[in-house]
Amino acid sequence: MTHQLRLFFIALQFFTRLPIPRWVGFEPSWLNHASRYFPLVGVVVGAIGALVYLVAAHWLPAPVAAVLSTAATIYLTGAFHEDGFADTCDGLGGGMTKERALEIMKDSRVGAYGAIGIVCMLGAKLALLASLPPASAMAALLLAHPLSRLAATSLIWQMEYARAEGKAKPLAVRMSDREFGIAAVTVLLPALGLLACGLLDLAAIVAALVASLVATCWLARKFTRRLQGYTGDCLGAVQQLAEVAVYIAVLATLGRGVLA
Repeated sequence: MTHQLRLFFIALQFFTRLPIPRWVGFEPSWLNHASRYFPLVGVVVGAIGALVYLVAAHWLPAPVAAVLSTAATIYLTGAFHEDGFADTCDGLGGGMTKERALEIMKDSRVGAYGAIGIVCMLGAKLALLASLPPASAMAALLLAHPLSRLAATSLIWQMEYARAEGKAKPLAVRMSDREFGIAAVTVLLPALGLLACGLLDLAAIVAALVASLVATCWLARKFTRRLQGYTGDCLGAVQQLAEVAVYIAVLATLGRGVLA
């Protein structure tokens, strides 16, 4: 149990700015095994984002609450996933070969494709969250963050790493089915909690799962064709697109009158 807690803290340290206990320590091999807890990190990030939204929406209009909530999650994660999304846009947009695409993605500078992509991505998040009723927006945050990280984790489970070396190389060892099952459970539990509390109904949760799956499969296919695998930036891109896909699904379900 102590080692499992250590793995969770390793995941939390890798993907957020949150401090962890000193006794945790670090070994590169632990990071691969910690991937089972990436969605649980999403639960933490989503909960903080929802809390910020709750407090802000009590005093301020919904669009402002959406901005503050999104800013809080970006600060909490150090824009880690957004940076990966921007790099992926640059690489796939400007690289005609695998080698050139990977070279562009490794460049720390943001190009036109990355800038346009991140503006569109952030704009979509803000517009979607601001369009939801406060309770639904908070529920969407609580579902989208762990589910989108499960989507990113599925690449580690099913795909090969595209680089010989890289920041995400310690993650590149494929997850076992058992490890992915643990990751899936950490998404299932909050989803069931939202369902039990009446914050989201079954139709919204199923729609979110389907939307996340479609977004993930689309990007995974593109990565396989263009890069013959994934990189750390690709994981960030999947997380971002899957997160937005969940918001779209929840809003679309609400728009059909399925949600209260």
